[in-house]
Amino acid sequence: MKQLGTHIVVDAWQCPAEVLNDPDRIRHALLDAIAAGSATLIDLCVHQFSPHGVTATATLAESHIAIHTWPEYGYFAADLFFCGQGEPDKAAEVLKTRLQAKQARVKEFCRGMDLEPAAIPGHLVLEPAYHSNSTLLSI
Repeated sequence: MKQLGTHIVVDAWQCPAEVLNDPDRIRHALLDAIAAGSATLIDLCVHQFSPHGVTATATLAESHIAIHTWPEYGYFAADLFFCGQGEPDKAAEVLKTRLQAKQARVKEFCRGMDLEPAAIPGHLVLEPAYHSNSTLLSI
């Protein structure tokens, strides 16, 4: 398999409701996780739901982190996908700590292809194009 990234899925519970319902706490937890994971923030969006719950997404140069909270259940779900550099396992650990999860289940997946593109019938092979800031562009 040609590994293109690491995908970590976190289910965490027994978190204080007031922590999971605070968009500023979620924002700061994400920023701390990004720093711990040695990732580069491109954009951060945090949304407070009514009557409760927060969703936040961080677009990273390495890919993304998304988190969704259910304060009424003391539960959050987080999705961390890093390709290239970075340490998503450290970022996930910071989220669990900052959001005070007493229990968590973490699953890690290698993301990528089982076949090289040239081996896929009918697949056109194109050389990757790089923008001046070294970000891979889709062709």
